Amino acid sequence: MKTDFKPLFAPKTMAVVGVSLTNASHPANVIFNKLNLRYPVKVYPVNPRGGRIIRDKVYKSLADLPERPDHVVIAARAPHVPAILEDCIACGAGAATIISGGFAESGRRDLQEQITCLAGEAGFPFIGPNCLGIYVPDRFDTFFLPGERLVRPMKGNVALVSQSGGVLVDQMVKFAGQGIGLSLAVSIGNKALVRETDLLRYLARDPATEVIAFYIEGFAHREGRLFVELASKCSKPVVVLKAGKSNQGRRAVSSHTASLAGDYAVFSQVLAQHGIVEARNEYELLSFCESLSCYKQAIEGKVGIITVSGGHGVLAVDTCTAHGLQVPALDETAKEQIRTGLSSSIREIASLENPVDLTGSARDDDFIAAANGLLKTRAIDCILLSLLPYSPGISSDLGARLSHVDRNQEMPIVAYVPHVEKYRMLIEGFELNRVPVSNSIEGAVLMLEALRRCQPC
Repeated sequence: MKTDFKPLFAPKTMAVVGVSLTNASHPANVIFNKLNLRYPVKVYPVNPRGGRIIRDKVYKSLADLPERPDHVVIAARAPHVPAILEDCIACGAGAATIISGGFAESGRRDLQEQITCLAGEAGFPFIGPNCLGIYVPDRFDTFFLPGERLVRPMKGNVALVSQSGGVLVDQMVKFAGQGIGLSLAVSIGNKALVRETDLLRYLARDPATEVIAFYIEGFAHREGRLFVELASKCSKPVVVLKAGKSNQGRRAVSSHTASLAGDYAVFSQVLAQHGIVEARNEYELLSFCESLSCYKQAIEGKVGIITVSGGHGVLAVDTCTAHGLQVPALDETAKEQIRTGLSSSIREIASLENPVDLTGSARDDDFIAAANGLLKTRAIDCILLSLLPYSPGISSDLGARLSHVDRNQEMPIVAYVPHVEKYRMLIEGFELNRVPVSNSIEGAVLMLEALRRCQPC
């Protein structure tokens, strides 16, 4: 649909229809209180009976509001939603989020078709129904989850679109823990009107978004083809996690959001052919988004590994190999470049093959020397750092120092660092300088795999 999405994602005024005068934990009340207390938007509560919620006047209708709302959040019973949508259109509102359930997912396709036709004819965009809605960092969120329970990622450049509200919130928790920032997050539920293809078009032009990630359960007839065509033409990386891979999963998709799951094997092959990155699970989605949010260039997948532990080096090689990445041997010129920069205490005991094992006696400067040496060889096109912060010679400054090593080089660096609060400064030294850090070797390798796969086959 061709329409203005600014009221959806950048409203200045909002209204919440369906607030309760007696139940403070009603979803509409939770949403109103968050918007009213936490975000820089003007928000009005609406209930046909009027009254007050603490100090705030409750308006009887949208027509009674002192100003036109950009965005209306609807959290009323499903049979009332068509009339509320008519009120939205009549008062000149810009868009809506329909939190309410009780539509196609519960057998009421007629009711869903009614609101879709009504809004479609008026050119009025809405998200939902049967959804959590929208979260835009520092601006607003329509989730009916108490603010003190919601984990919010920092502001960033990844947009996350999900049919499932639960999957979306779970990924937000993981994003926050991994230090991945969001430009926005959208739970589209039954996607009766605004669908993945509409959001893909919008996000492809959104200057705040650099990576677009989708959790998809299913498409309408022939919609999958359009999605792939749009994603393949998008200048930004598109990552897809597809649910409904099994027969049982496809049945579950139908009962969840009334979508058609389709033939997963065919969809997966088409994604790969068009250079669209498919995440096989939530863990891959996390790693792929973090990597692609930091680096734009594709790689062949020739990995140079630096470690202080021979065992971790072997595990990294095995993991790279399992994912189709190469760990090529280094030539004598590269070895000599690294050797000359090492401290005298480890120069004779470090292994300068690939992996480069600096041993547990390595210091910060040894890591810098090894990274500089690898950046100068054409045998590799990316670097995986395996850092064990409990090694006595490693300081909390190493992350920041290594991040600046390749500032003028076009070679991605990823790091494995155990995510423990004690090592937070080291990790932030990487993350604040846009070097992705994983809490496992597997995750670090997946970050490199994303850069290799984000290109047409």
